[in-house]
Order: sequence, then structure tokens, then C-alpha cells
Amino acid sequence: MQFKDYLATFPSIDHLSGLDILNEKGDTVHHIPAVEGKLGSLKLYYALATKFNHQLNATSAEQGITWFAEHVEEAKKNVGHHPNIDLLLNVISKNLKLVLKPIEK
Repeated sequence: MQFKDYLATFPSIDHLSGLDILNEKGDTVHHIPAVEGKLGSLKLYYALATKFNHQLNATSAEQGITWFAEHVEEAKKNVGHHPNIDLLLNVISKNLKLVLKPIEK
């Protein structure tokens, strides 16, 4: 499946203004706003939050990589151009344990 196909299966994000990713101390280490150009990533990360009890770890990050589909190879070739994919790859390679915190409007 392609990214757009996965997106069609994810829960609505109409009630969100964004999503924070928190480290073990509770500090925000990454933020995805509900703005044009970021809505697909926000929807994917929200789907991860709902499926994996708000935990972002190697297992949930692997699922995210699967869902980002065709965009992953581009991200690997151009580190920094796709920060939301870079974060998932970083979680996997460093075995990080983060928390996904959706922000209601």
C-alpha cells in the first residue's frame, strides 16, 4: 500500500491542533502542528498514539515506517527533509522510548 492508502484508514484529526512527542522526563522533543503540509504526518502519528497506547518505541516506530511507505527511501537519502520520518528512524536505531501526546483544540 502507499502512504495515501494508509492515511484513508486512520482516525480523524479534526479535533487536534497538533501532537507533541515527549522524552522520559516529559520534555517536548518534537512537535507536529495541524497545518497544511504536516497533516499527513499528524494523522499518522495520531494513529500510532491510538494503536500503541501513546508509546513511541521501536515497535510503534516500525509501524510508522511501514505506513510512511514510499516516502521512507526519499527520507533516508535526504536526511533532514522529512523530520517526522527521521524521528521514527532515530527511535528505532537508538531504541528510544517516547510518549505521543495529542493536543486537543
